[in-house]
Amino acid sequence: MLSQVYSCGVLGIDGVIITVEIDVAGGLPAYVTVGLPDAGVRESKERVCSAIKNSGWSFPMKRVTINLAPADLKKEGAAYDLPIALGLLVSTEQLSCPDLKDYVLIGELSLSGEIRPVAGVLSMVLAARKQGFKKIIVPEANRLEAGIVSDIEVYPMADLKEAAQHLAGTEIKAPFALDAQSVLKEGGQAPEVLDFSQIRGQDSAKRALEIAAAGAHNVLLCGPPGSGKSMLAKAFASILPELTLEEALEITKIYSISGLMTGGSMMTARPFRSPHHTISKVSLVGGGRIPKPGEVSLAHLGVLFLDELPEFQKSALEVLRQPIEDQQVTISRVSAALTYPASFTLIASMNPCPCGYLGDPDHTCTCTPTEIKRYSGKLSGPLLDRIDIRLEVPATRFEDLAGVGRAETSASIRKRVNLARKRQNERYQKEPGIYFNTQLTPGLMERHCRLGSSERMLMEKIYKKMNLSARGYHRILKLARTIADLDGAEDISSIHLGEAIQYRSFEIQG
Repeated sequence: MLSQVYSCGVLGIDGVIITVEIDVAGGLPAYVTVGLPDAGVRESKERVCSAIKNSGWSFPMKRVTINLAPADLKKEGAAYDLPIALGLLVSTEQLSCPDLKDYVLIGELSLSGEIRPVAGVLSMVLAARKQGFKKIIVPEANRLEAGIVSDIEVYPMADLKEAAQHLAGTEIKAPFALDAQSVLKEGGQAPEVLDFSQIRGQDSAKRALEIAAAGAHNVLLCGPPGSGKSMLAKAFASILPELTLEEALEITKIYSISGLMTGGSMMTARPFRSPHHTISKVSLVGGGRIPKPGEVSLAHLGVLFLDELPEFQKSALEVLRQPIEDQQVTISRVSAALTYPASFTLIASMNPCPCGYLGDPDHTCTCTPTEIKRYSGKLSGPLLDRIDIRLEVPATRFEDLAGVGRAETSASIRKRVNLARKRQNERYQKEPGIYFNTQLTPGLMERHCRLGSSERMLMEKIYKKMNLSARGYHRILKLARTIADLDGAEDISSIHLGEAIQYRSFEIQG
């Protein structure tokens, strides 16, 4: 007898509905799975067989053929265990489920019949809703993650028997739901590790980071050891703007498919990723035999902090160029090309030379010109051209450290950042996928970054004097647009342009 059920897989960060067809026919006992299954899917036979037997049913000693459609899409993981098991029970007439085709079924089975959690549930539930399904069964451990999706009934199940009884109508469970907005509001911001009020001095760096947080601009901090570069970068997390619901769901999808959701329903704070400089380029941008998102995607809509930037492998730094520009990463394999979002804010720090004291008035640099050139040579021109704010962070003065006045807190800075980001959200509400200024395309910039006659003349002079690239010109305009948003100004003025140009004037020596 033939049965048909629906399940879901993941392609990139999006879910894909998979039709699971099970045919049980006479003949010698066999178990065949077709439709480009990987080893995890092919091994489902042992899990499904034991789960069915240990739940009180019998496994058919006949020829079992399982087809996962569409057949040209590679199927990975153990999320198809539950639909295969229930489909087998229906095919062998051990279970009657008249509404089976109304459901999408997701779950890995243990040998005892327990339904174990799987990665990527949020993407799967969103895909099921998009395809018009009204009901979905998920593992009990994934209920919080699945429950935040509205307009679809989510049924968390603990084991195979419970799912079968619900589908048969003998013990119907109530759907589970959460209010996503309430979850986001209650979650708030991640615990603050460091507050800006704890950092003495460095007012210009704090101002630059405030602008970076408001518009998601890339920053490079250069200064001697102990000047506070790492502290400033870590405190940056405390002034990041609040997440919108759309942003939170987008981040949660990435962490869900990466298996990094630890029992929570959704990400409620912007990610802050800080990989060590020994990281490989594959780990940084994603990939591998089974492609997974890298650090640039895990930092999507958040921060990627690279401390001691020249210590990273040059090949790893160069692969950042494309994600910074395109705000996404495409990983090509023979079977498919997967695209992961990577719209992150890059915060990088570095010393001016290997010893760290090049140009410092109080210390003598011990590096040779060759060593300095080799050190700064790790940073190519195209990479530096993609960094909006380049800032020198001098050593902190004694007067600043011993001062009795209290510096501005992260909470007050974050209020201004939230207001600026709110203006951007309102301005770009009709532009799909655009949340902040750095995401503007050249076409959108013509509409939202218009200059007056005097501002245009200023930019023309600066363009020629600084020998800017087209990319550099556009990045200055985006930076000026953010500064204007912090000021609450509708139009970009010469003052906003002047400050934006200042942040791009610092050059790395070498």
